[in-house]
Amino acid sequence: MTPKHPAIHQLLLFLDQAYDKRSWHGTNLRGSLRGLDLVEASFRPGPDRHSIWEIAVHAAYWKYAVMRLFTGEKRGSFPLEGSNWFTRPERGELTLAAWRADLALLREMHERLRDAVEGLDPRHLDTSPRGSKYHFRELASGAAAHDLYHAGQIQLLKRMFRGAKAR
Repeated sequence: MTPKHPAIHQLLLFLDQAYDKRSWHGTNLRGSLRGLDLVEASFRPGPDRHSIWEIAVHAAYWKYAVMRLFTGEKRGSFPLEGSNWFTRPERGELTLAAWRADLALLREMHERLRDAVEGLDPRHLDTSPRGSKYHFRELASGAAAHDLYHAGQIQLLKRMFRGAKAR
């Protein structure tokens, strides 16, 4: 369903192009994650550096955080315990099932964020939700920018991994 308001439609387009729809800028977040194996997804470029897997879950968390501002949903309702960065894989969970579950979490949080943006009254686009100094419009476009930032980061990590593997 296409939203009736052009600004809402545009924000959804930004979110979708940054996450999983084709656009001129190149690889989006979902595309950067496509086809990774467990070793590549869990590769750390150095001590105390995040893996691609952790970046994917981090992106899911921030989609949730923005969605929560849109909906007023209670804090602490993210499916994983903690906030912002989550150690991945968890102890003993370097499994395809665990990786796929986290990718499904990312997809679910994207869909929930889309629904929240789509459901916003357009008259509130340039107002701030409770608990934020940013307007709804800024939060939605910022969520898209966040996805693209991490998509680029993931592309670099993949090159680093593949370069190290080739040596």
